[in-house]
Amino acid sequence: MASTASAPAPVRILTVCTGNICRSPVAERLLQAGLDQVMPGGFVVTSAGTRAMVGDPMQPLSGDIVRTYGGNPDGFVSRQLTSKILRGVDLVLTMTSGHRGEVLQLDASLLKRTFTIREFARMLDVLDDRADTAAGTAADSAAQRPAAADGGDPLSANTAFWRGLPARAASVRHLSLPADSSENDIIDPYRRSPDVYRQMEDELAPAIVSVLRHARVNLPA
Repeated sequence: MASTASAPAPVRILTVCTGNICRSPVAERLLQAGLDQVMPGGFVVTSAGTRAMVGDPMQPLSGDIVRTYGGNPDGFVSRQLTSKILRGVDLVLTMTSGHRGEVLQLDASLLKRTFTIREFARMLDVLDDRADTAAGTAADSAAQRPAAADGGDPLSANTAFWRGLPARAASVRHLSLPADSSENDIIDPYRRSPDVYRQMEDELAPAIVSVLRHARVNLPA
């Protein structure tokens, strides 16, 4: 019997907040929904909390935000961040700088693959602006996309591209620094008013859009 090649590994992304019931679930479900449209089967997005409300569902107002942007909040269950969960993750996107520090306490090897989601989004925006400037024409832009090797699988090319993305993003960090370090963080709306949930949405949604745009623009040719 002829052997079958193993399926290419998807890109593994983890989003992290505190309770894993307000912020990181929204990021998880919206990133997964958007990336599934870009490349079905190419990404697996999960989430966890540094002090998780283990076993709890997503907060109702967070679920409403997910639905607003076309995601599905159903079936979500909060889980505690552990070193086991971090094992094998390609990219960690945290909701605050403090969460980033807690991730690195568990696994220092993730130093170059862990960012707050807002800082990562700004870095991707810089990369995209540079690519737009360099491209000049639609044909040039398409030529800059990651290409699958002859006979290769686009999923494999996509995974390779994303595994190299943290280093490329970090190389333009100096061009994407915020005026205030608080602009790296997403506000925690837990047990607060609907207005604070709206502020969370206003801070988180643009970052998610930037990540999804980068994925779409760099879809393997």
